[in-house]
Amino acid sequence: MKKSFLLFLFSIAFSLTSFAQQTIVKGSVLDGTTGEPIPDVTITIEETGQTLNTDAKGEFSFTQNVPLGEQVLKIEKVGYVTKRYPIIVNEGQTVDISGMTLDFDTSDKKDLFTISISDANLNSEDDGLTDNISGLLQASRDVFLSAAAFDFSATFFRPRGLDNANGKVLINGIEMNKQFNGRPQWANWGGLNDVQRNQEFSMGISANDYTFGDLAGTNNIVMRASKYRRGGRVSYASANRSYAGRVMGSYSSGLLEGGWSYSVLGSRRFGEEGYIDGTLYDANSLFVAVEKQINDKHSINFTGIYAQNRRGRSTAITEEVYNLKGRQYNPFWGEFNGEQRNARIRETNEPILMLNHYWDISSKLKLNTNVAYQFGEIANTRIDNNGKRIVESNGQTIFIGGARNPTPEYYQNLPSFFLQDANPSAYDFQQAYLAEQNFINDGQLDWNRFYDANQLNGYNIYALQSDVVKDQQLSINSILDAEINDNIRLNASLNYRSLNSENFARIEDLLGGPGYLDIDGFNEDAQQEGNATAQSNVRTPNRIAEEGDKYRYHYDIDADVISTFAQAQFKYRKVDFYLGANLSSTAYQRNGFYENGYFTGEGPEGSFGKSEKVDFTNYGLKGGLTYKVTGSHLLDVNASIFTKAPNIRSSFANARQNNQIVSDLQSEEIMSVDGSYIYRSPKIKARITGFYTQFNKGTEIGFFFTEGAASLVQEILTNVDRRHVGGELGIEYQITPTIKLKGAASVGQYVYTNNPNLSYSSNNFRELTYGDGTTNLENLHISGGPERAYQIGFEYRDPDFWNIGITSNFFSNAYVDASALRRSAAFAQDPEFINTDTFFEGGGVFNVSGNTFADYDEDIAKELLKQEQFDDYMLVNIIGGKSWKIKDYFVGFFATINNVFDKEYRTGGFEQSRRIDYRNQITEQSNPNGPIFGNRYFYGNGTTYYLNVYVRF
Repeated sequence: MKKSFLLFLFSIAFSLTSFAQQTIVKGSVLDGTTGEPIPDVTITIEETGQTLNTDAKGEFSFTQNVPLGEQVLKIEKVGYVTKRYPIIVNEGQTVDISGMTLDFDTSDKKDLFTISISDANLNSEDDGLTDNISGLLQASRDVFLSAAAFDFSATFFRPRGLDNANGKVLINGIEMNKQFNGRPQWANWGGLNDVQRNQEFSMGISANDYTFGDLAGTNNIVMRASKYRRGGRVSYASANRSYAGRVMGSYSSGLLEGGWSYSVLGSRRFGEEGYIDGTLYDANSLFVAVEKQINDKHSINFTGIYAQNRRGRSTAITEEVYNLKGRQYNPFWGEFNGEQRNARIRETNEPILMLNHYWDISSKLKLNTNVAYQFGEIANTRIDNNGKRIVESNGQTIFIGGARNPTPEYYQNLPSFFLQDANPSAYDFQQAYLAEQNFINDGQLDWNRFYDANQLNGYNIYALQSDVVKDQQLSINSILDAEINDNIRLNASLNYRSLNSENFARIEDLLGGPGYLDIDGFNEDAQQEGNATAQSNVRTPNRIAEEGDKYRYHYDIDADVISTFAQAQFKYRKVDFYLGANLSSTAYQRNGFYENGYFTGEGPEGSFGKSEKVDFTNYGLKGGLTYKVTGSHLLDVNASIFTKAPNIRSSFANARQNNQIVSDLQSEEIMSVDGSYIYRSPKIKARITGFYTQFNKGTEIGFFFTEGAASLVQEILTNVDRRHVGGELGIEYQITPTIKLKGAASVGQYVYTNNPNLSYSSNNFRELTYGDGTTNLENLHISGGPERAYQIGFEYRDPDFWNIGITSNFFSNAYVDASALRRSAAFAQDPEFINTDTFFEGGGVFNVSGNTFADYDEDIAKELLKQEQFDDYMLVNIIGGKSWKIKDYFVGFFATINNVFDKEYRTGGFEQSRRIDYRNQITEQSNPNGPIFGNRYFYGNGTTYYLNVYVRF
């Protein structure tokens, strides 16, 4: 009896123990080569979508709401090949799958798909020759975003019509977007591929641990020494896109005794020219990161980056020039002493120093404090020339000879110039033929002409000038991460950025001359009248600038931004959601060091001294929800409403010459919502998304010469409203373990939704408007690559470590950038009734409301103002590679061929605004050789290749 009772108690105890036993899935992830633990690997139970990351020892453990039965674990980390492991989970048991391995991804895609954007595409003063938004997407595993980054980007394609000013790039939690234009300066960390593999990307405005983010997503590049796997890599790349060759070497120590770790990298990229003629490439990059783990709670990391970059620029060309010289033509270079010499060089030298403190206050509370200092300069060269001038200097009369625009594709050098009359004569045709043959046979910059003109005349007509921006920026922030419980997590940050930006022109080369007279050489009337209007600085009149001297303009911009951000993330079995908010204060002020002759005086109304300070207070609210219908079917919604301060570029009407603030300057208001259906299974991954974004009260500034105002002008658009609406699809199907099919599509419409305010500023006037001061842009398309893009492709990955992939990509509905001036009241006004002499009265405010052309026809005008749509086209790309293991070394290669069938296509373009009125446009269209000032186009590369060979140890 006693024995039976004891057996009964034992049975109850066993049952209770079994009932109380927890269901657990745990394990660890190791490097497939070194066998070392890999931290921060994302582990996902695909049935439920539950995710967590491995700890410093490469370990993980699921303890809450673990699903039963057959499950699939997906393990992934940027820089490694994603794997899936099938498991069986029984109730009350522990599944231990320690020792799972990830293999290093031998693909080296980081530097393949960057886009060389001509400055003309970005209104000449912008952040040219940098990557487009594809740089934000490199870390993403999303099928559609991968297509956008690696295949669509060659066409200037912008996901959801957004450029990279609508996305945030962070390094170790510090924002790197420039305050001048809001764009990241990719050249500042170019050539550092091997140390940029640890990236954390948040799509769109979704939850982010570091910052409020922006519509195009947030990418945080983690450059902590302790986060790099131990080992080294040496590689050499050959290409014909932007550079010809690249050599790179890197080594990371892993965690050493005493808590130290370090990582170093050096690289060089070089080439006389890329696919476009005369686009030299000369870049050297250095990186070092050193981290000291003081104890279990504190760690300090230092990161230093120096990425010097010197690149030759190209520009958009008219169809006439394209027909004569082809898509590789670049007018900015010519031979000098037997070598190519490009007059438009962009050189970037902006080192970054960063100190990061990581404090694990507890297992659930972390504080990260960062300090970064960036300094150096960006310089853009060009040929400067003085017009015909007579001045008095030190009692002597100085004659400045006429200097025509030296660009070889200047309109007076082309056949269309000689055929612009309605009935060209035989002589006109003869001159057009001679111009055509001269341009075909040469058509490049004549450097000897500059030296000869300067030496023969005994004074400088020409000089090589740099437009220089010297920035010093201090960034400080603290980022808090608090895990309240298993379901709730809080993120918060406090950020401060202080910028001092010095701007000036500098004489780089006098081209054989003795010195350059620092005046506006084209203001002949002002000089003959003996007034000071043409002086760059009336405080040092008729100054002769020598090599290395500042001249033309010199001013500072001081900018301060304080922002705070808070976010709560909630994760439950069926629903995840988040709420976030931010608040910021932005202030700008100009300080002029030259008193410009056109805008004399100090303070806000002049050019010398300090302008008014412009202040903006901005806010943001966002939220999102993910509903897990099942582990395979998810619904995701994100919504946001926020305001953005205008950037520095958009805040000053004519910063090079005066303190004027843009009239009616406002923060842009943005409202956005997107919704997605997501399906994922062991074989299929798919996402379909619809999005809607409304932008209001935007500001845009452009720069060009127009004959209507008889001067180089700054075009100022304010109260700009835009609407971006469309959908995205990405799908991939793992047919077999080695074969994958994939497809992607984007269909959108990006248009102006109102008629913005339009005004102009220049040397000769503070503000000039036409008619009612608006431009008819409503319902016109925003230029920015194709609105529709489609892809279908496949990948094959062989177990013997080789792979190949082919994609076909189709593009349509791309539009030329419309001229706002052409669509203003100026188009219909007869210039014969407009007295442009009144514009030269010393910085006044004017409105031009002249008489309409007597022969003005609305139907003809409508046709002339129709926005051009580019032709559709298809591009085929091939990608592949192979690797071998030789003892403790991995040797391999990776190669791509883009535009296999050498398709010729236009990636973008813009309408010129030099001659914009109705009668001139009719004359332009009747020219047998094409319009003199026709649209300018960017052309995509033909067949290009990239080959990378590497050794990893």
